[in-house]
Order: sequence, then C-alpha cells, then structure tokens
Amino acid sequence: MSEPSPAGVRAHDAGDAPSGAPEPASRRLPSVDAVLKTEAARAARERHGRAATTAAVRTVIDGARATARGAPPAAPLAPEALGAEALALLDAAAAPSLKPVLNLTGTVLHTNLGRAILAEEAVAAATVAMRQAVALEFDLSGGKRGERDDHVRALLLELTGAEAATVVNNNAAAVLITLNTLAADRDSIVSRGELIEIGGAFRMPEIMARAGTRLREIGTTNRTHLRDYEGALTAETGLILKVHTSNYRIEGFTAEVSARDLADLARAHGVPLVNDLGSGTLCDLSAYGLVHEPTVREAVAEGADIVTFSGDKLLGGPQTGFIVGRAELIARINKNPMKRALRVDKIRLAALEATLKLYRDPDRLAARLPTLRFLTRKAADLAAEAERLAPEVAARLGAGFTVSVVACRSQIGSGALPLETLESAGLALRPASGSGRALAALSDALRRLPVPVIGRVDDQALVLDLRCLDDGAALLAALDALPREARHGLA
Repeated sequence: MSEPSPAGVRAHDAGDAPSGAPEPASRRLPSVDAVLKTEAARAARERHGRAATTAAVRTVIDGARATARGAPPAAPLAPEALGAEALALLDAAAAPSLKPVLNLTGTVLHTNLGRAILAEEAVAAATVAMRQAVALEFDLSGGKRGERDDHVRALLLELTGAEAATVVNNNAAAVLITLNTLAADRDSIVSRGELIEIGGAFRMPEIMARAGTRLREIGTTNRTHLRDYEGALTAETGLILKVHTSNYRIEGFTAEVSARDLADLARAHGVPLVNDLGSGTLCDLSAYGLVHEPTVREAVAEGADIVTFSGDKLLGGPQTGFIVGRAELIARINKNPMKRALRVDKIRLAALEATLKLYRDPDRLAARLPTLRFLTRKAADLAAEAERLAPEVAARLGAGFTVSVVACRSQIGSGALPLETLESAGLALRPASGSGRALAALSDALRRLPVPVIGRVDDQALVLDLRCLDDGAALLAALDALPREARHGLA
C-alpha cells in the first residue's frame, strides 16, 4: 500500500512529465503579460490600440502553442519574437485592401484597376470636400436649400450644348433612370445589333426589364433600317433608344440608322430619342491624333432628346453617369424617386467639377488630364524610356530572367474604341530557362509586392507596357522589394 504524499507536495497527474524530464515545448511559452512588455508590443499599442494588441498577442501565443503541442522539447520562444509577430499581424490587417498598383498592362482605362486616374486639380478638390463642410445643397446667395447638380450643371451645358443636365453615379444608372422615367410600362424600340453586354453582366435587355419598360427589338444583328423603326412605332411607344456599340464592332454586310435620321423620325411621331454613348467624350479625339469617337456635343446637335455617357472613361473623371438633353425631360428624370438613390456624393462632385473645368482649356488638356496624356504618349518616347530602364530592371531580376525592349500595342479599355490600338513600347521579361512555371511565378511575385506591378503575358514573356508609367523610378523602387528567390529565377 503506497504512502500518502507529504503535505504541500502535489502528486504527478497522469500524463505529466516525469521528474527531471524537460518540459513539453507547449509549456515553454512566455505569458501574455511578458509579451506585452516588449518594444514591439508597445509599438503595436501605439499604432493599433491596447485591445487589438492584446488580442493579437493571444493569437500568436495560441498559434505557437498549437504548433508546439506534441513537438520535442525546444528552447523557449523569446517574448520579443512573439511581440514582433503580433505587430506584423496587426500591420497586415490594417493595410488597405484597395492597394495602389503600377498599371503596366497596356490598357489605359482598365476597369479592374479603377479606370481613369484623376487630374491633380480633381484630387485637390476632392480632398477639400473630404476635409471640411461644403455648400453641397445650400444656396449661399439666398441662404436656402440648393441642388447638388448646380455645381456642374452650367459646365455640362457649356461643354455639350444641351438645354439641361443631371448627374447620377454611373452610366448604367443614367440609362436605368432615363428608361424608367420616360418609358415605364411602354415600349422602348432598339436595334438587335445594339443590345449590348458590357463587363459585370450589364445587359441592355435586363436593364430595360428592371427599368419597367418593354423591349421592342427590331432589325437583325447586322442590319437595321429606318423602316424597321417606323414599323415598330405604335401608341404604346415610350421612346427610341440608340446605343453606341463602343465595346464591339459589327463589320461586313451591315446597315444602321444614323442618330440624325432617328431624331427626325422620333420628332415626327412625338416620342423622345435617347442616345446612349456609353464611354462618351467631350473633345474630338482626332485632334490629338486618335481615332474619332462621337462626342456628346455632336450627339446633342444631331437631335437626340437625351444623351447618356460615363464620367470615368474617356472623359477622365470620377465614376459618374451624365444625362443631358431637353429641359422638360431632364426635369421629369430629376423628379423620379430613383434620383435620390442614384445621386453622387460631395467628393465625386468636387472632383467632377474640377475635371470639367479642364476642358475649358483644350490647349493644355492633354498635359493636365492623365487619361488623355496616357493616350497621346509617343511610341518613340516610350521606347527611349524602356531602353533606359531595361538594364536597371535586369539588375533587379538577376540571372534568372532576360529583359529586352519590345514594341507592343496598348489599348484604350473600358469598351472605348475596342478595335483601335496604340503603338507603344515596354519591357519583355523572360525566364532564362524558358520555363513557363518560372514566368507564372514571376507574375505572382510582382503582384505580391508592396506596390504590385501588373503586366500582361504575351509571346511567352511578361510584358511591362510603359504607356501608363509616369515615373520609371517608381517601377525600380517596387522591384527593389522583390524577395531573394524571385531575383534568382524563382527556382
């Protein structure tokens, strides 16, 4: 029969390490308090607060305990190491998910990368609107409530020649509210060749259904005639809709009716013509050496009763949708209850006003508006920049990759002028081994940089098109952060 344990001496529980045996690794961890006293934890409290830091320390200790459970004995983890891990965890969680990137895809208005970069004037105006109260809907002259559209209405009328104008949060919203206001429970006539689909599953027939109008499609995919429109007009017709097919072209045996002829037909039958320009532009791009795209002023002059277009594509401003045209129709649209749900905020209005004002000075527009500046850059200038950067980039990538200067083609993007490309130049990065896996790994490594570098894969190379690169030093600084394995071919 065993003797009872002496007073004050605890008998070993089942599973305890025998006397003299080293402690399990999971027990050789510092306390939460010990970690919180480290310099890293103090820095974490300064940046992220006490509660978040304590929770992060508990998380890393729990993670270390789970890793150590069942592991052979090891040296105890230092509190400093766990404090640094907690700080890194908090810093990563606090980093914005909407990260700045270097757009070297060759697509100027890249939808997935935010489309237009705003002019410095627009950035400054938006910053003021964010930092302080502004007279958004307040008439300073009379001390009464005003309208937020007033801040840009006069500019839009000046630049488009329209009678009236209003603004919503994008062009899809502009089309939606226009159809709902002018043709709810009535027919909207549109050519089959103009029933577009754009990114994000925006399909014109579905937008029309949501707007409460009945789609009356006419003609065929490739040919629609004036007689097709005439034959579809009835007492149930709410409007005629013309859609600019900005993101595709139908070529070959084709026919379409001009906006001017449709305007005459619509006027003769007392129904409005709505011309959706999609991207839309306020200036003649051919004046800058680009292919002509129908301008909003041209669409208004051709007789459209309503013209809709975007603000963040060729116009080069913030995401907005414009509706310009006849005053009586714009007044009806503004009374639609949807208008409040689709309106733009003070930040975008401030940026938009500043952007529109740049169009008053066409001689300096290309220098001040980033979108137009990118579109008009000369291939020879881009090639010279590529020659300068090539050896610097090669030095940062190491022996695992070759870097060569290549001629390439840029595109406008966001559905604008889809068949038109621009002569450009860039850098072609190729694995020295010719391995496709190494190329994919390099693309992945560049996307994971603190400032991600986004290119495109073409002809078994990662091509960095320089058209949208304002500062070559920014590219080199981004590549300086490449991990060691990426610099040696990601072997």
